[in-house]
Amino acid sequence: MKQERTYPRVEVTRKAENSIKSGHPWIYHTELVEGEAGCNDGALVDIISPRGRYLGTGFFNSHSKIRVRLLSTNANDRFDEAFWERRLRYAWEYRKTVMGDDLACCRIIFGEADSFPGLTVDRFNDILVTQTLSLGVEQRKSMLFPLLVRILREDGQDIRGVYERNDVAIREREGMEQNKGFFPLDGSPVPESTQTEIVENGIRYLVDFENGQKTGFFLDQKYNRQAVARLSRGKRVLDCFTHTGSFGLNAAKGGAAHVRCVDISESAVDMARENACRNGLLDRMDFEAANVFDLLPSLPCGSKSDYDFVILDPPAFTKSRQTVDHAIRGYKEINLRAMKLLPRGGYLATCSCSHFMTDALFRDMLRSAAFDAGVSLRQIEARQQSPDHPILWNVPETDYLKFYLFQIV
Repeated sequence: MKQERTYPRVEVTRKAENSIKSGHPWIYHTELVEGEAGCNDGALVDIISPRGRYLGTGFFNSHSKIRVRLLSTNANDRFDEAFWERRLRYAWEYRKTVMGDDLACCRIIFGEADSFPGLTVDRFNDILVTQTLSLGVEQRKSMLFPLLVRILREDGQDIRGVYERNDVAIREREGMEQNKGFFPLDGSPVPESTQTEIVENGIRYLVDFENGQKTGFFLDQKYNRQAVARLSRGKRVLDCFTHTGSFGLNAAKGGAAHVRCVDISESAVDMARENACRNGLLDRMDFEAANVFDLLPSLPCGSKSDYDFVILDPPAFTKSRQTVDHAIRGYKEINLRAMKLLPRGGYLATCSCSHFMTDALFRDMLRSAAFDAGVSLRQIEARQQSPDHPILWNVPETDYLKFYLFQIV
């Protein structure tokens, strides 16, 4: 029997109706027709078409431009604890399937791609690090986080604590305060340290999940780092925007003759150096705090180059459509300089982690850079984020990482 709906109803435009039917989970403030006045922020609302047909149920938030974040299009769903437990188990089972035994450091929840709007959960060994960017999830985290810990522990996973990294400005635009700290788990002592060690691709890292970027470590490039390691044997490698040294460390472990890691952040360089010591790779690596945009033009080029493999892993140069043109210029500058720097037969790894810098734009930028550098690109691999960061084809925002390996010919 069809469940009687008890939630407030909001009517949406025909455009929003078509978007929901195509599988996109967001309804913007400009797409609501009526019904908003009776809704509570963070509460569930039913979404109704202009003809009065039920379209789905989601979290409402009057503070956000994304006015409703869709949870389900099934009118018979009951949004109780059992519902959320099923979704958590589904997300964990997916990771067990696609990551195999590689579960000690992975993303367990990837927001809308796992039907948890605005929620990220990364696992770093025995610590879960969360980031909550939707008010609906914020109001339910006291149920969700202990549920997830119980599911993992029942599956034999050692989870020591949950740390919240909610120190991001977007929370304020959603009507929430910024904060960070350990989430209290009943029966579990609060860990004393905000650092933990992980092993990824056989390399040990110290993760500072209190102060590191995002949740403390970038897990999405895990298998792209392996691809770099396979090409690195005997190479002289320049790892630009190294952050904590992950690409450089994989190159060194892969047999590189020498690796130079560069980042503008002194603290990042210190962490990269410490990670090299941790893995016994310091004898083949050196580290420099420098601006990559200044460094690349200053290096000898072509046949005189000190490097035959350049890695470009910059931060997102754009976080909005309005700044894409500026970002393209930045991406082109570093890629053009890297292509000029490398000798013929050299190798280039290059990527973008911005959703707004689409694959088509990124490829066009690379073609333009290669033309201006007077080189040709022989593609070795085109890759994306690791499968614990799943891509929903009906949600373009989940498809963000572009990664290419080339030989310069």
